[in-house]
Amino acid sequence: MTGTLPVDAEDLLRELAPQVLGTLVRRFGDFDTAEDALQEAMLAAATQWPTGGLPDNPRGWLIQVAQRRMADVVRAEVARRRRETTVFERDVRDAEAVDRDDTLAMFFLCCHPALSCASAIALTLRAVGGLTTGEIAHAFLLPETTMAQRISRAKKRLSTLDRPFAQPDNAEWRERLGAVLHVLYLIFSEGHTTTSGPKLHRADLSTEAIRLTRSIHRLLPEDTEVTGLLALMLLTDARHAARTGAHGELIPLAEQNRALWDRAAIAEGVTLTTDTLAGGLTGPYQLQAAIAVLHAEALRPEDTDWPRILLLYTMIERMAPNPMVTLNRAVATAMVHGPAAGLALTDTLDDQLAGNHRLDAVRGHLYEMAGDLDAAIVSYTAAAGRTTSTPERDYLTIRAARLRREPAAH
Repeated sequence: MTGTLPVDAEDLLRELAPQVLGTLVRRFGDFDTAEDALQEAMLAAATQWPTGGLPDNPRGWLIQVAQRRMADVVRAEVARRRRETTVFERDVRDAEAVDRDDTLAMFFLCCHPALSCASAIALTLRAVGGLTTGEIAHAFLLPETTMAQRISRAKKRLSTLDRPFAQPDNAEWRERLGAVLHVLYLIFSEGHTTTSGPKLHRADLSTEAIRLTRSIHRLLPEDTEVTGLLALMLLTDARHAARTGAHGELIPLAEQNRALWDRAAIAEGVTLTTDTLAGGLTGPYQLQAAIAVLHAEALRPEDTDWPRILLLYTMIERMAPNPMVTLNRAVATAMVHGPAAGLALTDTLDDQLAGNHRLDAVRGHLYEMAGDLDAAIVSYTAAAGRTTSTPERDYLTIRAARLRREPAAH
């Protein structure tokens, strides 16, 4: 009878899994078989390590066990096709197994430009995050068969590429790293505020995004955008306990009990953001982290440094134009220059955000600030009708109902 794998050993296996998978895929070029071999190696570790103890080189141990499985598969395939087994067998030095970390290569592979964003997210969660296909399907409210097909198509697409693990040049490196960070940001965003369903927050997704971003940060600690993204996630996630009430209802930032914010996460996020400032403010994630710091450091809503936040949003918009950034700048503009100025800025977004509930929600907020309750009710009601998130819909509906009971502004 085998013992139970210690929690720290389980964490180690989870950390090593993408590294081992990356090594297998790079050497053998077969994603599906590599995943099967990895699972067998992980099972062997879970069975043998509790009684035999951790090997001196756990990563090398997993690679060797998985490689033996891959070699068996290759031999069987070669035999079936009557080819020489020596074409496929690879005698790998132990030093290579120890020294090369393929985690970053796995991120780059899963976020290859040849894949759609949806496929990249699914494949990253499956191959690097270690989530099951069922868990990923549940996270994005899709049937498991649909998600399995999406992941399978992504793997097949990668298998058609010429040298998908080839070292990118400097321009390609930045593009691929940008794609990786974008995928992680999207995973976190979906976890922090789910786009549909009964819950506002999906802790499994936001926690996984933070874990994966930490792994990138360990590999690239000097990259200010990697550091900025990790800081942004920590500072944003620090507020999650205060974002919902006893019944799961949404509580906006200005009404949150800030004593519930996670001060340890905030301290780490502030430190990380500060560490990026030596070279100036140079990237959108770094700038967003700086905005999150200003929100986190305000002990009361009225203490928020809105002029500086407005300046930072203006910088982001110049650096990486995006309608959602402009919408956030509209809110900051209203807080600094009044709701009329903010509403004027939202008018520039009618084409880009047509049908997006967030545009109507922001307008409702700004009309309410301006005292135009009738217009606020119309905007809140429109936003409630367009969102697929139950907590957001309920909040917007209640907001409109409360305004209907208030006396009209004169």
